[in-house]
Amino acid sequence: MQLFTTGSLLIALIMGVGLYYKSTGILKENSAWSILWGSEWSPLTGEFGFRSFILSSVYVTALSVLIALPIALLTALFLTENSKPWVKKAVFPVLDILAGIPSVVYGLWGTLIIVPWIADSLGPYFVDYTSGYTLLAGGIVLSVMIIPLLVSLFIEIFSTVSKDLKDASISLGATRWQTSRLVVVRKASPGIIAAVVLSVSKAFGETLAVLMVCGNMIGTPHSLFDSVYPLPALIANNYGEMLSLPMYESALMFAALVMFVIILVFNAISRVVLQNVAKKFKL
Repeated sequence: MQLFTTGSLLIALIMGVGLYYKSTGILKENSAWSILWGSEWSPLTGEFGFRSFILSSVYVTALSVLIALPIALLTALFLTENSKPWVKKAVFPVLDILAGIPSVVYGLWGTLIIVPWIADSLGPYFVDYTSGYTLLAGGIVLSVMIIPLLVSLFIEIFSTVSKDLKDASISLGATRWQTSRLVVVRKASPGIIAAVVLSVSKAFGETLAVLMVCGNMIGTPHSLFDSVYPLPALIANNYGEMLSLPMYESALMFAALVMFVIILVFNAISRVVLQNVAKKFKL
């Protein structure tokens, strides 16, 4: 048992070492800073700048969390504090279904519904032309994908808030909304932060759905209606083309290493926050 446990913990280390080893080719030719913050991407001439890809990933992830967070938070508050039992029985299976839908289905939904809506209905109010394959489309699709995760986590977190605290608030004349906002949310705020960090980790690594709706055009986005090219889409689109160019392969492995490190850091932060929550609530 100890051997298997140690082996499972070493998997992440082995993955990181392997990605770093495969990235040494490009790191020998260029500094890590010039690669991470370079703006030129021309594999045939040896130019590998990841700035637009990293910023695209950050923007899409941040937008998806900004859209999903208030929806998931209010949904979880309603289900835990105000809804009737039959509502919970109806909603929970729907959340499970949404969480289990493959990402390609979300990508197709975004391509068939969200992209035309942005191109034909929403975009003309703000820009002269947009194809619909934009940062906004990626953010909307990703937000729908992470809402079930956030709602489930928030419900578990809100369930840990003591009923005595809520009863005390109501006995002092507070309304249900005031109790939810000032007692439940404030008491559960460390757990909310941890749930958001976990959702960021999930959204940052999504590949197929983002690849299908973001446009995949190299360049730093300047508005919600610009196309973007996140790191997961870069790897998925180009991995088959790099076999004849060793430096191209090394660049894509470095892109995977960047994603690995970012997600690892986010998960490490979430574990620390969750441990603090467990101590605070004595879970």
